[in-house]
Amino acid sequence: MLSSRITTALAACAAALTTVLTVPAPAAHADGPGAGSPWVVTLGDSYISGEAGRWAGSSNASSSRADALGPTAYYDNASGTGEQIERCHRSRSAEAYVGGGLSGLNLACSGATTATSNGSYFKPGLDFYDDGAGHRGQAAMLRSFAGTHNVRMVVVSIGGNDFNFADIVQSCVVDFLYSPTWAKDYCRDDSSVTSNFTSANVAAVRARIAGAFRNVQTAMRNAGYSDAQWTLLVQTYPSPIPRGSGFRYAESGYTRQSTGGCGFWNGDADWANDTALPTINGAVRGALTDSGVTNSRVLDLSAAFNGRRLCENTVGLYEEKGLADWRSPGAVDQTEWINQIRTVSTCCSNSPYYIQESLHPNYWAQLATRSCVRQAWNNGTPRGGSCRISGTGLVNGEPVMTLS
Repeated sequence: MLSSRITTALAACAAALTTVLTVPAPAAHADGPGAGSPWVVTLGDSYISGEAGRWAGSSNASSSRADALGPTAYYDNASGTGEQIERCHRSRSAEAYVGGGLSGLNLACSGATTATSNGSYFKPGLDFYDDGAGHRGQAAMLRSFAGTHNVRMVVVSIGGNDFNFADIVQSCVVDFLYSPTWAKDYCRDDSSVTSNFTSANVAAVRARIAGAFRNVQTAMRNAGYSDAQWTLLVQTYPSPIPRGSGFRYAESGYTRQSTGGCGFWNGDADWANDTALPTINGAVRGALTDSGVTNSRVLDLSAAFNGRRLCENTVGLYEEKGLADWRSPGAVDQTEWINQIRTVSTCCSNSPYYIQESLHPNYWAQLATRSCVRQAWNNGTPRGGSCRISGTGLVNGEPVMTLS
């Protein structure tokens, strides 16, 4: 996975991880607010849009081994011929599509932050931005859809990009690749990383997330709903890599990145799990309290993929496990649920991979989360809880999960 252009590649990785374009308003429906069959709508960023949902596990030998959905994985337009929004990556395995009598709409976009920005690419946040030319914020899109559909639950994942997730990943991988084992340069003490976790910045991000939740509430109220008619389900972020002791590749050499696609020093992996993730998830939980949205629940995903994380010693690549491909018996239990961190050399030269898919929950993880969202729906009486792996194999095509 290494390249002489690694610095450029990793910079591209940071940019691509946050790529988002425009989303048109959904078509109208005969039903009004609170009438007709129930819907769940997902809002937020790449951790709910379905980024990396094409891939089931990882292989350096052949991408076909892990290609569960093929090149049409992210096609979500009405005709099924392409994306409504290029690189939005709303995969067909995304958690919005829970089934069981509950229809789903995915309005999330890879790279979304709490607020809309309009730079090189339009990035719709959880606000009411509308330029009159088809560029709208996700709250505005929700308001339009909910006005003509029976939206009973809105699931949100937001805040990670407000903490500059992509830049942090880039710093950690660069530090791993450019410092030796005997003089490790950790990202956990880089000023560009620590600045995201100062008390002042955490408080500021928490306030923005709270505002985003209030925007969702306002969208539903403006669409004609009382707070009692719907539920806000806020999900926390999962751990994508294990602590240092849980990696299956040693720190020495470059194998951790060149083979595993998980270039983190042990110390940084520990920091990511023990400090960064709890801080981000704490801000999300605190923001929900601050928002005053009482018709809400929390879907805790922090440990949802433990045992199946990137480079974890309990799973492996298909070639390491002697499995033919993702259809092989036991593949869901023996392969990774988080996509490898890829550079230009491993994603863009006649390759089907996108850099922006790096370090995101893959096909297995998307279906696992979908199972927990269905359990959270709870036949119309939504509840929260912690989503965890609770068995092996597949049930109705999904990993065995429990919401407790």
